[in-house]
Amino acid sequence: MGRDIANPLLLPEIRQMIAEKDEQGLSEIMNELHPASIAEFAEGLTDEETWELLSHGGEHRQALVFPFFSPEKEVELVEGIGREQMSKLLEAMPHDDRVDLLKQCDEGTVDSLLPLIAKADREDIRRLLTFPEHQAGSVMTTDYATLPPDITVQESLNRLRQQASERETIYYVYVVDDERHLIGFISLRDLVLAKPTAIIRDIMTEDIVSVRADQDQEDVARQMARFDFLAIPVVDDQNRIIGIVTHDDVLDVLQEEATEDIARQGGSEPLGRPYLSVSITHLIRSRIVWLCMLAVAATLTVNVLSIFESTLEQVVTLSLFIPLLIGVGGNAGAQSATTIVRALATEEVSSSDLFRVILREARVGFLLGGTLATLAFVVVWLAFDMNMALILSLSLIAICTLGSLVGALMPILANRVGIDPAVVSAPFVTTIVDATGLIVYFLIARLVLGI
Repeated sequence: MGRDIANPLLLPEIRQMIAEKDEQGLSEIMNELHPASIAEFAEGLTDEETWELLSHGGEHRQALVFPFFSPEKEVELVEGIGREQMSKLLEAMPHDDRVDLLKQCDEGTVDSLLPLIAKADREDIRRLLTFPEHQAGSVMTTDYATLPPDITVQESLNRLRQQASERETIYYVYVVDDERHLIGFISLRDLVLAKPTAIIRDIMTEDIVSVRADQDQEDVARQMARFDFLAIPVVDDQNRIIGIVTHDDVLDVLQEEATEDIARQGGSEPLGRPYLSVSITHLIRSRIVWLCMLAVAATLTVNVLSIFESTLEQVVTLSLFIPLLIGVGGNAGAQSATTIVRALATEEVSSSDLFRVILREARVGFLLGGTLATLAFVVVWLAFDMNMALILSLSLIAICTLGSLVGALMPILANRVGIDPAVVSAPFVTTIVDATGLIVYFLIARLVLGI
């Protein structure tokens, strides 16, 4: 190509091509650039300009580009094109991508599109749409390659050549019987290296790792990561293959799950869409509930201060260290919670490890507190007196230990009762440790000072 049209800074030039009906330039963009680059340009185009650009590539090429659009752009494009043309594009799209697209559309749009789609594709779409979100069935594709067990390698390669153009991947080929029970699999590499006269049954791998359609998508992602698979088969309760989950879908799952965990660890709900495409109202809704809950929980701290008001009046110096102790305790709890939430997510620990984790975190919290207490003792003794140094040092040890214990305990208990551990992580842990830490501080102060 003569022009560097891959440069996003040349979007005005692409607009000019569309305005001038530059057929050659638009065809070069659609047929020579990576689909992701094309979608990146089109995000800055109007819907009419985007369809004009897409029209200079065939339906197969359009189907490759479409999944790279943002969800909002996809829905806008569906609404802005004739139903007949959109139905043809859906037939050409990968099975999992078209289902993801239709899940974002309203029911009326879906109902108007399905009758225009070929019967086999229509039934496939309806079946995939029935699987709930976050299950393996909702992210699987039915574009997979299969072979019978009793044919030769040469016959298998000939069959794969016929299937390849309609399959999302042929690197893994699944061996099935007449009723589609999964009995083995073989990689394309093994097929190429095998003798042409070898029988598939004799060279296939029978030790198959598979998942159920109702299995949680995060569990599927962990399975694939554990075995380093490019794809994993999905089977029904009779071990019949019904689809596969591919590595690109797993990357999407991991990104989605990580986004949810990060949002909830920060005390908000995941947005589900790109930040700049979300309205201010939606942003407020995603945060206000958590803020209200945390504000109510924070009243515990106020109540603690009111209970020990007389102690503060007798020794005003105690109030100087409250922010320090609250900060240290909250941070210790947040560190512990973050570590345990991550360990639960990667299955490094489970609910059955509760007591082992508590013992470890108690030791860690005690040693951290002891280190801080040693540093604080000398400074406070020199600045104030021995009693304040002793109160602060003992409080730091107790509060760091308490924070580490609460931070470890809450995610594991949440996981045991079926709640996402991220929900009860840093914000709630910090709030609880703030209140209980102050109680410990004032009790130690009363004990040391004899008041």
